[in-house]
Amino acid sequence: MRIRREPQDDLLHPPEEATNFNESRYYNFYDTAAGLGGWVRMGNRPNEGYAETTTCFYLPSGQVAFMFGRPHIEGHTAHDAGGLKFEVVEPYVEHRVSYTGPVLLLDEPKQMEDPKQAFKDNPRVDCALDLAVKATGPAWGGEPEAEEGDEVKEVDPEKSFAKGHTEQHMASTGAVTIGDEAFEIDEALGLRDHSWGPRYWQAVWWYRWLTVNLGPDLGFATTIAGTEEGGRHVHGFLYDRERYGDDRTVPIRDVELTSEYDDAFYHHAVHAKVVTDEHTYPVEGDVWSNIPLRNRRSGLVTRITEGMTRWTCGDHRGAGLAEYLDQIVDGKPVGIAAGG
Repeated sequence: MRIRREPQDDLLHPPEEATNFNESRYYNFYDTAAGLGGWVRMGNRPNEGYAETTTCFYLPSGQVAFMFGRPHIEGHTAHDAGGLKFEVVEPYVEHRVSYTGPVLLLDEPKQMEDPKQAFKDNPRVDCALDLAVKATGPAWGGEPEAEEGDEVKEVDPEKSFAKGHTEQHMASTGAVTIGDEAFEIDEALGLRDHSWGPRYWQAVWWYRWLTVNLGPDLGFATTIAGTEEGGRHVHGFLYDRERYGDDRTVPIRDVELTSEYDDAFYHHAVHAKVVTDEHTYPVEGDVWSNIPLRNRRSGLVTRITEGMTRWTCGDHRGAGLAEYLDQIVDGKPVGIAAGG
């Protein structure tokens, strides 16, 4: 079995027959000088005739500027819908990200527990985003591909989350305007994600996705995921230029994770030991702003909490996201009982 990651895999893929075929891109960043963090995502669902678009910024004031939409699309030729646009300037080297449109300005981001009420009660302001997003290291991941004697296991589209998936640490430069506030973004570190294939958000019982930038020489991204039957899986990659002397990525073998939650089951602190073949990295996360998002399908409720996080590892300081996805059963996120 090989993992295919060719230049064309950084572009769009032909839609598959599955109704829930999705191809999404995601970008996050945090600018220390500006005190502004954010992320944007667009997932084309061409067989369903719409895209999922999300824009989210964490302001220095503690406010969150947020917008979500499902604009209509025809075909699958670009990530360009609802004022949000992603362009590949050069595969795995440089992308362009832009947005022009309204955002909801939330003094209390947790109001998004009830999105209908939150959109009714909070003001909208104009927003403009324009970023050049350039690679700071090699991409990781790809699409499994059979070699001689191998067989790629077919996954029921109803139970699929992604067929192919790449991640890459990036630096963003440009500008963000939110209402009357303007922010200059200068080589703000972050991560981008690209996935394709059938997807339902209910296909994963729970996961914890940590994207961590600890300066230009150390960073990682990892997913700790669990099944309804109690299974647990960890994957991810890490770069450490001080240790290895170059920008190679090494696989993450395990993560010992402990999370602290408030009374509403929102994570506010993350403690992790990230294990590679050569070293264990103790990492602490302080989640300073958190917004809950919701997806519902066939009576199931999925909650995804997006926590902008200050990360530390020894003398290294940085930022990133701690994204926690849970199916909600009896009013409680299922990953907590599993120790996630």
